[in-house]
Amino acid sequence: MKAVVKSGCMRMSIVALVGRPNVGKSALFNRLTETRRAIVDDYEGVTRDRLYEPTDWNGQSFTLVDTGGIWEDERDSLLTMTRVQTERALEEADVLVLVVDGLAGMTTADEDVAKILRHTQKPVLVAVNKAESKHADIADFYRLGLGQPHPVSAMHGEGIGDLLDAIVEHLPGQNPVSEGGVSPVRIAIVGRPNVGKSSLLNWFTGEERTLVTAMAGTTRDVVDAAVRHGGQAYLFLDTAGLRRPNRIGEKLEAKTVQRSLQAMREADVVLLVLSADEGIHAQDQRIAGLIESQHKATVILLNKADLVRGTTLPLQERVREQLRFLSYASLISTSLTTKWHLHDLWSEIDHAYASYTKRIPTHHINRVIEQAIHLNPAPTHKGRQLKVYYATQVAVRPPHLVLFVNDPELVHFSYQRYLENRVREAFDFQGSPVRLSFRPRSRDIVKR
Repeated sequence: MKAVVKSGCMRMSIVALVGRPNVGKSALFNRLTETRRAIVDDYEGVTRDRLYEPTDWNGQSFTLVDTGGIWEDERDSLLTMTRVQTERALEEADVLVLVVDGLAGMTTADEDVAKILRHTQKPVLVAVNKAESKHADIADFYRLGLGQPHPVSAMHGEGIGDLLDAIVEHLPGQNPVSEGGVSPVRIAIVGRPNVGKSSLLNWFTGEERTLVTAMAGTTRDVVDAAVRHGGQAYLFLDTAGLRRPNRIGEKLEAKTVQRSLQAMREADVVLLVLSADEGIHAQDQRIAGLIESQHKATVILLNKADLVRGTTLPLQERVREQLRFLSYASLISTSLTTKWHLHDLWSEIDHAYASYTKRIPTHHINRVIEQAIHLNPAPTHKGRQLKVYYATQVAVRPPHLVLFVNDPELVHFSYQRYLENRVREAFDFQGSPVRLSFRPRSRDIVKR
C-alpha cells in the first residue's frame, strides 16, 4: 500500500473528485471504486456530503472521495455548506481530479473551479467525462492549463484504466517529508565510476555518509541522505558509477545499474559529475543522453578542476560541444579537494529546480510566442504557412507547452527550436528542459 508519512504516522493517500455540478462525478466515483455508493441522478446537487471509499489499482491503495459540485451562490445556505464540504476535501486530498463534461464543452464554471484547484499547489488531473460521444471536444480543455485531459466514460467504462494509471503515478510515495509536509527536492548524483560522486554526497551532508575509496565501484546501492539548507529540504541520492554496457557482466552489477537508473528517473534534479582531468568520455555522453531522455533538470559538475593547469574555460567549451543535447544544463567547475566553488552548487540546484517546476500564465506565453512569430515568421511549405492560434502550459517537471496550430506537419524542427529558445530566454528556464508539442485545433481536424 502506498502511503505518505506525515507527523510520524501513516495514512492512506486521498484522491478527490471535484468539479461543477452534474458533470458525472458520482458516476465516475462508482466506476472507479466498482461500487454503487454514490447516488447518480441528472438533478444538480444530489451529492452534498463527502463520500469516502478505499480502492486500489495495480497494487496501489488509496481512498477516493466524491464531493458536491463547486459553485457560487451565497443565497442558499445548503449550497454554501456543500461547498464547504468540498473545500475540506481539497485540503486533505493528495491528488485532485477535475471532472468536466465533454459534451457541454468548457464552461466559465469549469474555469472557475480550475482556478481554485491551481491555488492548492497539488497535483491536478482533468477527466473529460462523456467522451464516448463523437461530439465531445477533448482538446478544448487544454485551455484550463492543468495538463493533458484524460477522456473517460463513466457510463461505459472507457478510459478508466488510463485515468487510474495517471492517478497512481501522482500518489505520494513513502518519501521523507520536510517540515510542513512538503516533499524534499530529490537530487540524483550520477556519473562514471570514481569521478567523486560519493565525496560530493559527503560534502553535502557534512559527514562520511558513504564510503570513499580510490577503487572504482565502491558504491553499489543507491545511498540517500536528507539534508536541510537555507530552509529547504533536499534528498540526495548517491548512485553507483555507470559503466559501459559491455562491462556489466555480473548479475549484482546489473542490478546496481538498474537502481542507479531508477534513482535518476525519480529525481527532480540530476547532478552529472565529470572528471576535469580526464576530459569527456563516450560513457559520459551516454549518461548525459539518459538524463536528456528522462527530461530532468540538470547541473553539470567538472570535478577535480584543481588538477587542470590554467583556466577550465576551454574544457567547458568542449563539454558544451560534446554534450550539446544538454545545452540547457548549468555548468560549473569544482574541486572537492580544495572546496573550490562547491558552495555555488546550492544556488545552481535551486535555480534548476525552480525552472523545472515553473508555471507560466497562459497570456504571458502567448505574448512571447506572438512576438517571436512577428520577428521571424514561419517559412512556407508547398504554399502553406504554419499558424499558431494559442499556446498553454500543460505540465511541469519539466515545463511542457502545447501550441495549437493549423497543421503540426508544417512545424520544421529548426523553427520549433527557435520558438523553444525564445520561450527559454523570456522565462529563464536555465537548468531545465522545456518541451513543446504542436497539436491541431478540433475544427482543423474536422476540415482535414
